[in-house]
Amino acid sequence: MSISFPQTEEETVRFWREVDAFQTQLKLTEDRQRFTFYDGPPFATGLPHYGHLLTSTIKDIIPRYWSMKGYHVIRRFGWDTHGLPIEYEIDKTLGVSGRDAVLKMGIENYNAECRAIVMRYAAEWRQTIERLGRWIDFDNDYKSMDVKFMESCWWVFKQLFEKDQVYRAYQIMPFSTALCTPLSHMESKQNEKMTQDPAVLIAFPVQGRDASLIIYTTTPWTLPSNLFIAVHPKFEYVEILDEASGMQYILLESGLPMLYKDKKAAKYKIVGKLKGKDMVGWKYEPLFRYFVDQFADCFQVIGADYVEADEGTGLVHQAPAFGQEDYDAAVAAGFIHPGRLPPCPVDDKGLFTAEVPDYAGQHVKSADKVIIRDLKNTGRLLLATQVSHVDKFCWRSDTQLIRKAVSSWFIRVTNSIPDMLANLESTTWVPSFVKEKRFTNWVANAHDWNIARNRYWGTPLPLWVSEDYEEVVCVGSIAELKELSGYAGTLDDIHRDKIDGITIPSRKGKGQLHRVDEVFDCWFESGSMPYASNHFPFENSEDFHRGNFPADFIAEGLDQTRGWFYTLSVLGNKLFGVSPFRAVIVNGLVLAEDGKKMSKSLKNYPDPKTVIDQYGSDALRLYLINSPVVRGEPLRFKESGVKEVVAKVLLPLWNSYRFFYEQAVLFKKTTGDNFVAQLPDTANVMDRWILADCQSMLQFIDQEMAGYRLYTVVPRLLLVIDNLTNWYIRFNRKRLKGAAGLDVKDTKAALDTLCQVLFTLVRALAPFTPFLTEHIYRLLQPYLGDALSGLPNSASVHFLSFPTVQESLFDEVIQRKVSAMQKVIQLARTARERKTIPLKTPLLTIVVIADAQQLGDIEELQTYVKEELNIRDVVLTNDEERYGIRLEARVDWPILGKKLKRDAQVVRKALPDLTQEQLREYLKERKMTIKGIELEGNDLSIVRVIAKDNADVVKDEAAQYEPAFSEDMIILLDTASHPELVDDGIARDVMTRVQKMRKTAGLVPTDDVRMQYSVVSNPDGIQFETLVSSRRSQFESTVRGPLEPLSSSEVAAEADGVLLQEEHVINSLTLLLRLCRL
Repeated sequence: MSISFPQTEEETVRFWREVDAFQTQLKLTEDRQRFTFYDGPPFATGLPHYGHLLTSTIKDIIPRYWSMKGYHVIRRFGWDTHGLPIEYEIDKTLGVSGRDAVLKMGIENYNAECRAIVMRYAAEWRQTIERLGRWIDFDNDYKSMDVKFMESCWWVFKQLFEKDQVYRAYQIMPFSTALCTPLSHMESKQNEKMTQDPAVLIAFPVQGRDASLIIYTTTPWTLPSNLFIAVHPKFEYVEILDEASGMQYILLESGLPMLYKDKKAAKYKIVGKLKGKDMVGWKYEPLFRYFVDQFADCFQVIGADYVEADEGTGLVHQAPAFGQEDYDAAVAAGFIHPGRLPPCPVDDKGLFTAEVPDYAGQHVKSADKVIIRDLKNTGRLLLATQVSHVDKFCWRSDTQLIRKAVSSWFIRVTNSIPDMLANLESTTWVPSFVKEKRFTNWVANAHDWNIARNRYWGTPLPLWVSEDYEEVVCVGSIAELKELSGYAGTLDDIHRDKIDGITIPSRKGKGQLHRVDEVFDCWFESGSMPYASNHFPFENSEDFHRGNFPADFIAEGLDQTRGWFYTLSVLGNKLFGVSPFRAVIVNGLVLAEDGKKMSKSLKNYPDPKTVIDQYGSDALRLYLINSPVVRGEPLRFKESGVKEVVAKVLLPLWNSYRFFYEQAVLFKKTTGDNFVAQLPDTANVMDRWILADCQSMLQFIDQEMAGYRLYTVVPRLLLVIDNLTNWYIRFNRKRLKGAAGLDVKDTKAALDTLCQVLFTLVRALAPFTPFLTEHIYRLLQPYLGDALSGLPNSASVHFLSFPTVQESLFDEVIQRKVSAMQKVIQLARTARERKTIPLKTPLLTIVVIADAQQLGDIEELQTYVKEELNIRDVVLTNDEERYGIRLEARVDWPILGKKLKRDAQVVRKALPDLTQEQLREYLKERKMTIKGIELEGNDLSIVRVIAKDNADVVKDEAAQYEPAFSEDMIILLDTASHPELVDDGIARDVMTRVQKMRKTAGLVPTDDVRMQYSVVSNPDGIQFETLVSSRRSQFESTVRGPLEPLSSSEVAAEADGVLLQEEHVINSLTLLLRLCRL
């Protein structure tokens, strides 16, 4: 009964299609309470990668869980179809850049090109998401380019406009010259990285004074626009004489190392000191003369408190059109105002305009070198070098951003910060540090939001203005636009090319109002998703207020703290005064195995489709969500990790079902009755333990899923699978096979228990591994009997309710007892491994040293201990001294040394003299005084060791004890070889080999065969026939029949019924083992 997980998953997908599984689940819950989920929209211009698969897995698990908990969970896929990512692709494809090129092509044609590619990979997305096992509605999806979505964005904007939360301003903004548009502060921080830029020191001769001001800058391209030099009024500056050149320079004394890299070789003397306030008003020689006539009153020193003493020379070059602080300082000094804007000789492509004829047409970053060369020729350049620093890059084009003055439209954010922070408190974030640190800090330091983009493919800003901007009309719907404009045509599309020509008559006598050029920042659209995806308020208004808002749950990557999470929060708080979501899971980044970003060009990661085709989606899902990435940490993706999930989780779970199936078939063969499960009625310790363990798991899942902590839920689920496969089934194989020498009632109770646990597990695991659980559930259905009666639809495990805790099955005492037994077995396994003694080798004795309660628990279950560990005797005691167990204090001296300083030596000398009673007291109380020095907590680490020389220790010359320790238990495993155990070892080995032969021959447990042996070689004279006959019942219960001797004639004869015949060497004994048909 082998299985191919990928093939089984594909069969399951076909089954889901046949029964219309997702829609059926929705119909089954449509009258239930809503659980609202918002899907953050991806772009469809690229194929889904592991980051998408991770978030899709999380977005599938949570809705599946709450659906099974009885909630109605609508899931609609969304597409981000506007904005810079699409336009940038078109610009590259068509080789266009800038406003003039687009206008020449025509906005209608340009937008048609954009529309043609936005859904390029939609089919691949749908196929991948379905294959991943995510249930979501693609047929009723939403797209930000749909007219209904866009109209709701207009409504959102008008609500803000009418609340006076929108304004137009001249500000210095991050600017992408590749995309020819300003970006928001939020966008500018999404791609920060190290880069190299030129760094120069420039001299500005002071008029009427034989000295020059020294400025430092890493943006030489801004120097042609210089208007001022800023000083801090309170700083003290020095005037120095440079002895090499005879020139006098003014700067902060702390800035001298910038001028003189080699302090020892520096030859200068300080000739004077000046306060910054006394320098304000000094005129200096302009560096360039492009703007001297227009700004003749400038080119002087101004005061600015933002000047820092530990950066540069303390004198800051001011180009007010290219730095917000420069602009603010110039305004404060009275030179710049809305009627007199500073020079800005750079166009949207980042090219110098004709205002700077020497560099016209050159990109500003390319012009840096030419400007530095020209300054060197004038003698004003004192130093030119390169500096590495972190700078901002365009998140889409990956080109370095500049700062540039623009007139743009802004939404007020700073006035909402207190409310946003207050509402944030009531939300649940996983992991919590993202909320408490990253997001809270981002909100607390938020800027007003520039929501306008000088682009074409997007939702147009619904603002119609007069030429002087004194009359502004904000439109909130298509109907309102028609009413105000008198436009009588159809408006089933409101992109720029369809509405830019529509005008609105002025109510103030200013002629016709025209729409502004800009479109919305696409982040405004995604932030409007809760409203726009439902065409609110034009449709679905009742549903919106009855559960569609706020969302109960959202999930995206860590990068969205500055993206979608933020824009959702701004608009939700602005419109309705609440956070638009109640809970959010934030995942970390999925990196390549080498720790680098996944790169198509580097080919440093396996194709997701290949991984799914090879291992299956369940394996990929479990690997991703049982990793640090669901705690907001990065994950280095390893294909071997997915493979390991198959081996350690999925195969054991499948094998558990397969074992159940085989025993159910065997049950029918031996009893004549079909096995049909009932609620377990059992007194067996292991039955009661595994049932109780399932209840603990369910209780834990309910608690943790309410807090969205997937990283704690998955390990607990995997623990139950481990307990089922490696403990329950392993310890109860004979009972389940009906070979334990007990009655049929006991076999039925064991099978009932195993079936109940499997049924519980497939339902509990269904949200996490939807494919394998569906497959096992459908195979289990014939055995579930009344468990499915009365259900409206039991065709799929995903139509069932999540299993509820059954209080009657809880048993903390049983769980405690089995836990003690497990600890003994695990410690003994460790001791065996250290001595490389295989489990098939029988050992004589294990000594267990623990407290009275644990010893009592183990005594009750010692039959399991003996059988599992292949040990004859179990000795239980609490007498540590009898076996030479002593406590010993150990210290991390570097840590304790920092705490105690000189007293650490006093403690070091006193430690050897501590008594056992003192150490026991420290273990209990966690504090102790040594020579007047207080020790507590983890200052001392108390460990148990075996004393090498102790006259009081029990002497047993034949025993060779190997110890293993836990915090509250010690085991001593006698690893010596004892002659009386040799026969037991041979018998166990033979049984193992016969079982392997049955598997090799393709037999199933219900197949009865003759098992025969012949001794080929026996140099040590082992009484093998006696060994077998004396253990006849053991052989019959283990391998389903006796092991019979072969006569010499039978060995030589060619038997027709032989299924398999093999020679086996066990120690010095060589056997011929044969399986024959009955």
